[in-house]
Amino acid sequence: MLSLKRAFACFESIIKSFSIAKKLRVNGQIRVPTVRLISVEDEQLGIKSIQDAKAMAEREELDLVEVAPNANPPVCKIMDYGKHLYKIKKQLQKQRSSMSKHEVKGIRLSLRTDTHDIEVKVKRARKFLAQGHSLKVALIFKGRELSHFDLALAKMEVIKKALEDVAKVDQQPKKQGYNLFMILSPLK
Repeated sequence: MLSLKRAFACFESIIKSFSIAKKLRVNGQIRVPTVRLISVEDEQLGIKSIQDAKAMAEREELDLVEVAPNANPPVCKIMDYGKHLYKIKKQLQKQRSSMSKHEVKGIRLSLRTDTHDIEVKVKRARKFLAQGHSLKVALIFKGRELSHFDLALAKMEVIKKALEDVAKVDQQPKKQGYNLFMILSPLK
């Protein structure tokens, strides 16, 4: 019995670590006189006293778990609680892994960036957009280049035209200090 308590404490710590998993009462924690009982094969066994339900679960060497505490009488199911927690844990892991991690990738250039270098940067930008990331294009002004704002806008326009088949413009070119930024996101 002591090892069962230790195992239960271990499983409780697992379930506490997953906030989505709901807190279920198990075996001795169930404090109602009668319950609606469901078997391992998901068959309804009817309304039973809590002692009979616990005895049935013990005979099958499984746990009695309260699955619907707000029902009248509460619904309990005979199941392996450890396997149930394991399934919940795996479902949560699968949900987390399927969530897309949205990152903003960036490319940097200047007014002196030549056409071949722009082609290389556009190729890299296509790769980022194909992976589903947003793209931040930053053109950095150095020294007196700030006075040639029209050339910078023309360079941004070249990049916008080169990527228009795979990206849409979220933020038009915008000046911030010695930088000119434009944000692109992939087309769906």
